[in-house]
Amino acid sequence: MANTIEAITFGATSTTEDVLSGLNLNGKRILVTGVSAGLGIETARSLAAHGAHVVGAARDLKKAKAATEQVRKEAAVSRESFELVELDLGNLKSVRACADRLLAKGKPFDVIIANAGVMATPFGKTADGFETQFGTNHLGHFVLVNRLASLIRSGGRLINLSSLGHRFSNVDLDDFNFQRTPYDPFVAYGRSKTANILFAVGFDKRHQDRGVRAAAVHPGVIHTELARHVDGSAIEKIIEQRNLQLAAEGKPPFQWKSIPQGAATSVWAAIVAPAEEVGGRYCEDCHVAHLVPADTPINTLNEGVLGYALDENNAEALWNKSEELVGESF
Repeated sequence: MANTIEAITFGATSTTEDVLSGLNLNGKRILVTGVSAGLGIETARSLAAHGAHVVGAARDLKKAKAATEQVRKEAAVSRESFELVELDLGNLKSVRACADRLLAKGKPFDVIIANAGVMATPFGKTADGFETQFGTNHLGHFVLVNRLASLIRSGGRLINLSSLGHRFSNVDLDDFNFQRTPYDPFVAYGRSKTANILFAVGFDKRHQDRGVRAAAVHPGVIHTELARHVDGSAIEKIIEQRNLQLAAEGKPPFQWKSIPQGAATSVWAAIVAPAEEVGGRYCEDCHVAHLVPADTPINTLNEGVLGYALDENNAEALWNKSEELVGESF
């Protein structure tokens, strides 16, 4: 699936069009969750524009249909089609129904991009009683992807959208619902984003022998609906601190990413990057991230991944706990 035209180096400012330039994805079938806003729409649009058949999943189909009008136009131009399926990741009944519908069709996927998610929400629980962010961002995708695993073709990939926010916290498998500790929306977000990385590590380990690889990606810092629960002044303060640090290092100031730049790492890891390079890894700015020290503060907004998010033992513990919580073995 990698770009065989030539070896090209992409980076933080690369867009989806840069990454997919010259590629024809005709015959590829790709599932993207969260296509009613932001990165999900752009990811679906760029893949459809290059000839892929895209299946978009969303909780609110009416909103998604309106939001993906451009995706349908791009798909028509490339003589492909785009379809929507209903998926509420915060309700495992909905997740299982979505998987059952796709399994019943029996049409294989080349890539699943687990893009949907929520961020820094007030305390709440999913329909199944799990803390909202862990239940939606991790457990919903855990059940969906594992149920659809048999549909992923050899040579296919799973791409989980994670975040720099994984640095807020490792997973806490003994207190996933914050019953012992006070709820902190960013700690909860961090736990769920670490879980997204660990799920990719565990899935990659289980499926690489049949040629299916998995990776996690950090899209970058972008203005999207994801941050609707976040205090904008807090973000600006972090960026102000980062700019002081960059200035001291003689570097240019921090730049927000555009949505096409944010979606670029997802499509790079899904389509362009060599499978052996990204399998079981965490990627950012269209490259594999390096490990950073455990005490790296979140407010530096710099690159890198913490070791606990790639730890195989941690990944196994999360996998086992996730199976226990959802009542299914995969």
